[in-house]
Formats: sequence, structure tokens, C-alpha cells
Amino acid sequence: MIDLFSGLDAWVLVSLLLALAFVLAFEFINGFHDTANAVATVIYTKAMPPHLAVFFSGVFNFLGVLLGGVGVAYAIVHLLPVELLINVNTGHGLAMVFSLLAAAITWNLGTWYFGIPASSSHTLIGSILGVGLANALINDIPLGDGVNWQKAIDIAMSLVLSPMAGFLIAALVLISLKWWRPLSKMHKTPEQRRKIDDKKHPPFWNRLVLVISAMAVSFVHGSNDGQKGIGLIMLVLIGIVPAQFVLDLNSTTYQIERTRDATLHLSQFYKRNADSLGEFLALGKSVSGDLPEKFRCNPQQTEPTIDALLGTLKGVADYHSLSSESRIEVRRYLLCLDDTAKKVAKLPGLAPREKADLDKLRKDLTTTTEYAPFWVILAVALALGLGTMVGWKRVVLTIGEKIGKQGMTYAQGMSAQITAACMIGMANIFSLPVSTTHVLSSGVAGTMVANKSGLQGGTVRTILLAWVLTLPATVALSAGLFWLASKALGS
Repeated sequence: MIDLFSGLDAWVLVSLLLALAFVLAFEFINGFHDTANAVATVIYTKAMPPHLAVFFSGVFNFLGVLLGGVGVAYAIVHLLPVELLINVNTGHGLAMVFSLLAAAITWNLGTWYFGIPASSSHTLIGSILGVGLANALINDIPLGDGVNWQKAIDIAMSLVLSPMAGFLIAALVLISLKWWRPLSKMHKTPEQRRKIDDKKHPPFWNRLVLVISAMAVSFVHGSNDGQKGIGLIMLVLIGIVPAQFVLDLNSTTYQIERTRDATLHLSQFYKRNADSLGEFLALGKSVSGDLPEKFRCNPQQTEPTIDALLGTLKGVADYHSLSSESRIEVRRYLLCLDDTAKKVAKLPGLAPREKADLDKLRKDLTTTTEYAPFWVILAVALALGLGTMVGWKRVVLTIGEKIGKQGMTYAQGMSAQITAACMIGMANIFSLPVSTTHVLSSGVAGTMVANKSGLQGGTVRTILLAWVLTLPATVALSAGLFWLASKALGS
């Protein structure tokens, strides 16, 4: 790993190390900010002692990051428009990274300090959107092109719908438990259990379900939120030292051949569908095979881009053999071809089977650009896992006692945690970032309503206010910081 950073100017190296420290700090804060939600129920119900709960939650967060893949990571990365991702330079990359990280960390620390279960996912996404919009304003780019709005809409839908679904599903699970076992001790609060039964802990089976579901929430939280940290680090590395990280330099000969074959088959795909795609891609109408001097992802440059990529990869068995400039060019070509293919898949008149073929080709195209080195995954896993083990007390009380007018019963805890674990796990499968905070706290709120306990208006208003304000606040904060940094670099 060390050799990857050799030969860098001192200021670039220092900036890079600071940027990496910022990302890991964000993940550490994320650990004690969000994981309080994962262990809140199991601690409040006394199913586990706090020190054991946070330790094992940290372990399962660590494992979740290690085993979670990178699908969510690149969903976050691709919030930024492809133009910004392919034309970034070191100074621009530094401004982008520090602006969004400073905004995200500031908001996360502020909401944690006041014990508000705000969402780290909303925080990070708002910060990224702010940078994209500020970049558009600074460079006179239309705001419609300043952010990958389709990806932003997909993520926004997952962030908005998941708490609503969590509220409803957790309520239904609790109602089912009350119908199945109406007189069970699982419908007691810890306080009632202590006073009536003179017992400190939940009944055995309830305790077991609470512990297992809490660790499941920790695991899926690590997988989903850990990938956001991985995506951030890859933005840092690609933005500051692109030559070493724009492509996976450990790609095998087979993977490179797969990328080359996908490019060739993509060309054949477009020619096969020339009748419906010819106008959009200007197939056969390019006057010259040369790409424009200022590289842009223009669908009408698809044929020259394919020719340039095939020419650059001809005879290449190892990415190390390419010059730094050629690696950057290959990544630009691949990202642009993938971006155009994504647009083509949405055009009318393309048969479902052809769309499926196009999706497969896109996966092969990006196999050597959407990656993360193992040391990146390990560093994020450690930061998130260690962060889990501190700072959890402020949010536990909010989840356990301040959402509803009565304390949480064991059945409510089980319903909320099982719902959260399943929903976040499904989001991981579909590479969608969701908020552990909002899914779990809305699940608790749903069980309070289903249990006819009522909700504490003050706490709910505070949580909703944080939910509503997080995106605009972090967008404005990161956009302002990026504008200031860009002006400073330009002066």
C-alpha cells in the first residue's frame, strides 16, 4: 500500500492523509452516532449489559463492512455527475472532499451532542449534493447537470419510503404478536417486569430474539453505512491521486479481457439496434474518430469513445503497463460508455431482452472501476467498529423512553429491530443507501401507535425536524465550503 503514495508532493501527501483521517473520523462518529440506534433496544430492555451490547455490536458492524461489497459505495459516488468524476484534478478533488466531509462531520456531531437520532445517510448525501450543485454554479453548468438527479431521486425514494415502511411493518408485526400471544410477558416493559415479576431481564426467548435482531441490525448497518465510508475514501483517492486509483491495478488479465470484450459487444449491440438508437448516438455520422479536446460524456461521441478505448486496451494484460494518463483516459471512457448505456436503456423501443443484455454489459464495463482495495475496507470497518463502542448513551434514552408516552415493551423492541434488520438487508441487496436511524426510530414509533401508547410530540417533532432540515442544511453548508475553497484555489 505504501508504494502507491510514493513520489507524491509533500503537500499532496499531507492533504491526502488529512482527507483519509477526515473520512475515518466521519465513520468513527457514524459508529457512535448511528449504532446507538442498533443497541438502544437491547440495552433499554436489559437483554444485554451495555458493555457487552456495544462490544458485540462493534464486532458485527466490523463484519458487515468486510462482507458487504461495494454496491452502496458506488451508489453514493455516482450521486456526483459523471462530468465531475472524470474531469477532477488534485486541487479540485481536495476542495470537493474537504467541503463535503467538513459539512457532514459538523452536522453529525451537532445532532449527536443534542441526542437527536438524525441520519448520517441524509447528512452524507446532502453534503455530496451540495458539492455537485456548487460545482455547477461555479462552472456555469446547468443545475440539471450538476448532480446525477436520477440517482439522487432513487436514493431519495429509498430514504423517504423506508421509514414509512418501517413504521407500518413494525406496527403490523407487533399487532401480530399481540394477536398470537396476548397475555405473554413479552408485552411488559422492563419497569413492569421488575415490579411485577421481580425479574431484571426479559423472558429467555424474548431476550434471545432481542439479542439476535440487535446484532442483525448492527451487521446490516455496517454493510450499508460502512459502504458509504468506502465510497468516500474512493472519492478521496481518485480525486487526489488518480493515477493509482482510477482503475483497479490488481485486475487480472481475465478481468481486463472481460472489460475489452464488453466494449466490443457494446459496439455490436449498438449496431444491431441502429434503427432505434442511430439518431440518439449519431451512429455512423461522426466526421472523425477523434474525441473532442475537452473530454465530455456526449452520447454522440459513443463510437469514437469505443474506438479509443479498444485502441488503448489493445494487447494490455496488466493495467500497470499503462501510463498514468492512459489509466485516467480508460476510466473516462468506461464511465462515459456506462453513463450512455444507462441512458440508452431508458429509451423507448428497446426490447426487454436487449435491455437485459445492456445491463449485463454495463456490469462487465465497470468491473475494474467500481472496486475498493482491501485496506480501505479494513480501515472503514475498524473505524466504524471502534466508534460503536463509545458515545451510545445519548441516543439510547431517546429511542427507549422519549418516542412513546410509555416505556418500550419487549415485543415492541423485537418488532422494531426485526423490521429494521430485514429492511436494511433488502436495501443492501439492491445497493440502496438507507438510514438505520430513521428505519429503527420510525419502527419504534409504529409499535407505540400499535400498542396505543401514544407518541411524545416533542421528541417526534425534534426527530422530524432533524429529518427535514438535514438535507437542506448540509447541502447549503457543503456548497458554501466548496465555493470558498474553489475561490481560494482560483485566487
